[in-house]
Amino acid sequence: MTSWLEDARQHSNSNMVIMLIGNKSDLEARREVKREEGEAFAREHGLVFMETSAKTAANVEEAFIDTAKEIYRKIQEGVFDINNEANGIKLGPQHSPSSPNSPGGNATGGLGGSGGCC
Repeated sequence: MTSWLEDARQHSNSNMVIMLIGNKSDLEARREVKREEGEAFAREHGLVFMETSAKTAANVEEAFIDTAKEIYRKIQEGVFDINNEANGIKLGPQHSPSSPNSPGGNATGGLGGSGGCC
């Protein structure tokens, strides 16, 4: 694992967000790595750690949300320049604030017209 992590960091942005996921957390009896080991490895290497279970859906969505939050935190701190796509961050369509009479903020009620969504 350490070798893979070193390779990943060497060949990419050294500030990238990496989440270490312990999967199949619902199979406690067949566990090969203790939660504490995963947490310690993640802490030692500056990773985000979470255990998940696709079977029970435990922490699956949270893994994506926590990763996005960490990326957002780094953007706020100036670690990532959102205008530089080399950072791997691409902004979606920007919307103007909606008025109470226009849910989508445009004359079509947010449907079509501008090529944007929602």
